[in-house]
Amino acid sequence: MRKIIHCDCDCFYAAVEMRDNSALRDIPIAIGGSVEQRGVVATCNYPAREFGIHSAMPMAQALKRCPHLTVIRGEMAKYKEVARQVFAIYRDVTELIEPLSLDEAFLDVSETTLHHGSATLMAEAIRERVSREVGITVSAGVAPNKFLAKIASDWNKPDGLCVITPDKVDSFVQQLPVKKIHGVGPRTAEKLAGLDIHTCADLRTRTLTDLVEHFGRFGRRLHELSWGRDERPVKTHRERKSVSTEQTYAQDLPDLDACRRELPALIEDLERRYARLDPPLAVRGLIVKVKFSDFTQTTVEHADPAPNLEQFETLLNVGWARGERPVRLLGVGYRLADNSQEHQLSLF
Repeated sequence: MRKIIHCDCDCFYAAVEMRDNSALRDIPIAIGGSVEQRGVVATCNYPAREFGIHSAMPMAQALKRCPHLTVIRGEMAKYKEVARQVFAIYRDVTELIEPLSLDEAFLDVSETTLHHGSATLMAEAIRERVSREVGITVSAGVAPNKFLAKIASDWNKPDGLCVITPDKVDSFVQQLPVKKIHGVGPRTAEKLAGLDIHTCADLRTRTLTDLVEHFGRFGRRLHELSWGRDERPVKTHRERKSVSTEQTYAQDLPDLDACRRELPALIEDLERRYARLDPPLAVRGLIVKVKFSDFTQTTVEHADPAPNLEQFETLLNVGWARGERPVRLLGVGYRLADNSQEHQLSLF
């Protein structure tokens, strides 16, 4: 049985700013783009969250909810350096680390002998060192698998620790709301509620066939997680699945023709990003993202190993037709083949 720790820095960018400027500690702050550039909130501190502000919220909306909100542009180079310090502490515990972002990671400590092999003591030691040496707080979850460890790290936030021992897995999972499952967004949660499924215990009353019928492949995943099963290993090297770029416009693009005129510049930037990939990965599909003026958004994909402007235009036509209103953001991307797929292709 594995011992997994999920570590998640609390409101990371905001925490670094509060560490470096004590005057920010007790006032609502948000890190992100300016209102003039139609920026969004990258993260915010807990005083700001009391006003209903959250990540990915338009900054203009955040300022409406909290007019005295302090907006900070942020310094990515500084955040990366702080993340490097935090991950160095993780590596003193184990080399089996799967980064999910700058501020969170899975650690497999199954074979680690530190602290008499106690994953709980390791998590406590990590949190204490990050607080003392880096000056920010980390919440941690300890469990027999990645699914439960990630949920546990959020259980007692901020600056918390939650441990789910093997003998507590079943009772913990049964009472777990399905909306806590990664991948269950608002629409899926609404669909589950329509089927009178609110907890993992409710999920267990449904057969695998029934769940697959309603949710496709995700139904199988829901079935497994409702029993607390997750056999995914911690991967020290993550395969890149896509490369993309997007642009939020200072003025909404009024119609489809205006959106089409923006495509060449977006595709040019996408090509630059793709050319920097090392190692290079084959393209297996195209992606177009459209966010409308009312903040609804849609993504259109098409499998094709030889993308061109006309194909992106076709996807844009489909995406725009789903809203047929002014557009505030456009994005384009490539879906990438993984190394195993490339190897399979090379055999033929």
